[in-house]
Amino acid sequence: MKNLLALLFISFLISFSFNIYGQVESTDSTLCLIEKNDGTKYIAIILSDDARELLIETKTIGKIYILKSEVKRITLIENQDEIKNGELREESPFSTRYAFTNNALPIKRNDHYAMVNLFGPEVHFAVNDRLNIGVMTTWIGSPLVAVGKFTIPTSNKKVNFSIASMLGTTGYLNSFRGLGGLHWGTFTYGDRKNNISLSAGFGYIRPGTSQEIPGVYIGDSTIYTSADGSDYVNYNYPNIPRQANNDLLKAPIISVAGIFQITSSASIFFDSMFAFGEVERSDINRDFDGGDISPYIISITENQLASNQFAALYLMPGMRFQKNENRAFQIAVAGVSVWDSGDNITFPLPLLSWFFKF
Repeated sequence: MKNLLALLFISFLISFSFNIYGQVESTDSTLCLIEKNDGTKYIAIILSDDARELLIETKTIGKIYILKSEVKRITLIENQDEIKNGELREESPFSTRYAFTNNALPIKRNDHYAMVNLFGPEVHFAVNDRLNIGVMTTWIGSPLVAVGKFTIPTSNKKVNFSIASMLGTTGYLNSFRGLGGLHWGTFTYGDRKNNISLSAGFGYIRPGTSQEIPGVYIGDSTIYTSADGSDYVNYNYPNIPRQANNDLLKAPIISVAGIFQITSSASIFFDSMFAFGEVERSDINRDFDGGDISPYIISITENQLASNQFAALYLMPGMRFQKNENRAFQIAVAGVSVWDSGDNITFPLPLLSWFFKF
């Protein structure tokens, strides 16, 4: 009888231990994102992990065995609130950009990226978690622009500030005579998935084009004798030297932009920029007064710099599609309007962009 009671007591302890163990296993709430090499993603609990395979449990299809050779990455889900409709909305490495403008969020360390579009490529590097530098150009390598941004975080993770500058040259197309710059500050409210930004700055461009140097120029003449003994004079147009002019475009610039993630792989964004300033232009007058001496006596005079007011506005809505953690595609259509000297020009500006993390 005593042996029977002892056996029943031991059996009860073993059964109780198994029940406790089963409860711990089933209430484990540590979720991970498991992505396979073919792009399939699971939000699941990892039940076992050996050298050959994983046993995971999902809420939708239960327990699954996956060969470890098929696993591309495993990411711990720290915030389960980011799971919407069974999908995890991950942070994008390209979350600091809209279309043309950027926000005050820093490029994370090692999240260097390149962007190419119809006009040309650009590359941006994260020097550290607060300083980013980059280079932008066209497909022919001119003009060439260097850009840098320094982020100023606050105690509130959703509030960030940044200061940034762009300095550029027209490059070899204009013998490096043209130059320009844009310097601005940005306030951003939100996180990497959903945010809105307000920016204000000052921009200027000196195209570095050339114009004729003021003065009086007389074309050379050559006397020719024809076969019948008569003479005639051939007059040449004078060689008029040129110099860089002092045309300058300068303007304050403001911008409002934002991005909002709607699914795990798609976001909508809005970008805009409004510039209002003046253009300083110098003109020349050309007078022909050859008289009987030469038909090519040309007098060049320069007018004083004249300032004309101008304004420019672009509005650009679009969508971004995150293919994976290293690739994204973006499409946007902008409306651009320019007002200068009482005239208005409006035109569309479609923009297709591809992002690559490296």
